[in-house]
Amino acid sequence: MAGVTDAADDDLGRALRAAQGGDEGAFRLLYRDLQPRLVRYAASLVGTDAEDVTSEAWLQIARDLAGFRGDLEGFRGWAATITRNRAMDLLRRSARRPAAGPDAEALLALPAHGDTAMLALEGLATREAIALIAELPRDQAEAVLLRVVIGLDAPAAARVLGKRPGAVRTAAHRGLRRLSDRLGATEGAR
Repeated sequence: MAGVTDAADDDLGRALRAAQGGDEGAFRLLYRDLQPRLVRYAASLVGTDAEDVTSEAWLQIARDLAGFRGDLEGFRGWAATITRNRAMDLLRRSARRPAAGPDAEALLALPAHGDTAMLALEGLATREAIALIAELPRDQAEAVLLRVVIGLDAPAAARVLGKRPGAVRTAAHRGLRRLSDRLGATEGAR
């Protein structure tokens, strides 16, 4: 399995270099790889505003991509940092003013994309996983999301969080242990 992942990462590394040169198809490839991970990470920080946060992050990523220096792992960390910064900006803005609710009628009129039943099942599993992670202490939740969901190594996750790699490894380990214990307790109760 590692060989498949390495080959995919090699392809994405080439796509990163091409996207930096202005190749729109290569940028789409990077987006499709990273966007679902960034949305899950942002959802743990800002909940239902995750799509808005990642949209703002991608605008900045697209604008600044030509000046980015680094490899694919560095790009993922850079994108996670931008996403986290946009999320923190939103949280600061939200703390200063009350939020308005969405227009429910307009939302009901929107058509579904794809197989609705399959999307609902996938959404439930993702929401349940994110909800479990969100119950962890914040440092553990962010470490787990950056390491497992986004796929960053400890040094890259540490740069995103402004911590030492050892602290991130420890937080991720503790968070995964808590999740494992919680899931084990749930399975034992069945």
